[in-house]
Amino acid sequence: MIAYTVSKKDLEKRERQALAPYAVLNGKSLGREFPETEDFTRTCFQRDRDRIIHCKPFRRLSGKTQVFVATYGDHFRDRLSHTLEVAQIARDLARNLRLNEDLCETIALAHDLGHTPFGHAGEQTLNEIMMGFGSHFEHNEQSRRIVEVLEKQFPNFEGLNLSFEVRAGLSKHQTSYDQKGRKIAGKTLEAQIVDIADEIAYHNHDVDDGLRSELFSLNDLKKVAPWREVLDGVYKKYGRKLEPVVLRHRAVSHLISMMIENVLKTTESNLKKYKIRLPEDVVNHKKELVGFSSGFNKKVKELRQFLWDKMYKSPQVMKHSEKGQKVLGDLFRHLYKQPKLMPKSFWGRIDAPDPLHIVVKDYVAGCTDTYAYEMSKV
Repeated sequence: MIAYTVSKKDLEKRERQALAPYAVLNGKSLGREFPETEDFTRTCFQRDRDRIIHCKPFRRLSGKTQVFVATYGDHFRDRLSHTLEVAQIARDLARNLRLNEDLCETIALAHDLGHTPFGHAGEQTLNEIMMGFGSHFEHNEQSRRIVEVLEKQFPNFEGLNLSFEVRAGLSKHQTSYDQKGRKIAGKTLEAQIVDIADEIAYHNHDVDDGLRSELFSLNDLKKVAPWREVLDGVYKKYGRKLEPVVLRHRAVSHLISMMIENVLKTTESNLKKYKIRLPEDVVNHKKELVGFSSGFNKKVKELRQFLWDKMYKSPQVMKHSEKGQKVLGDLFRHLYKQPKLMPKSFWGRIDAPDPLHIVVKDYVAGCTDTYAYEMSKV
């Protein structure tokens, strides 16, 4: 009789044979805070991934704004579709660099669990409210709080009991829009992969959504150097007689490929330059090893500034952002005065173990856009 089942030990053996010596291996994970019986068919990081996909905060991402609120149109990215795009790019980068795909995917799927409704405008509002209590709000920290404290799925501990490596990746997550003013050291290559995959994803889907929404045109984008390079590549491959919708899709796809290729070449060069051999070499290295080359990074900054001017600060986006900020502020104040409007699982935490403003923050941050609107009217 032939045994078709692939066991956890089989998968770990494959990793040891296939992955680079500086990759994080499931078999060498530092484990979980609370010991558990190991799974027969799934590795440590695969179990973490599955726990994230099946948790409520992951499902709520489909109701949270990325840039455009849901009422703007059906085809714009929400926080969930963004998350899935980050995970896809992270896996591709990890595969090409012989890193741990499962770890990259897991960190990517969890990286925005703590995001507020109404996108970065909502995060800014909640941070300003928290500052009034001598605290602050940062969605990466909230993501870790969700998986360590707020989710309740086990009888003998709080949180999802994820592995140390996933939780560390969440706490150290950082892009150009996150945790400004300080660089976070001690990241694994897999955590660094998720950082750059996040940047690649939002730059490209924001270009796509911006064109689709007509906040800017293909002609506007021609003013940006990297986009001119993209068009040259598309025209060379497909010719110039392309329908606008086809041109948009092919150009965005080409831009993603161009960014990924640059990251791969730059990272491989850095690994050789700094003689990286083991995971310890990575986390002890003072600078990040994964990223764009200095020359290409200037092009990315030019594109980022274009998106900032034409999209993020556009009257159309700002109108909805300001409305969302008002809703979030009103909802926080309303629940702070009447905390029992929240489910008992939240107001039951007040004073033991959390002060009221933290409990309300946890609840408000978890709301979808639509639910926040409705709750603010109660």
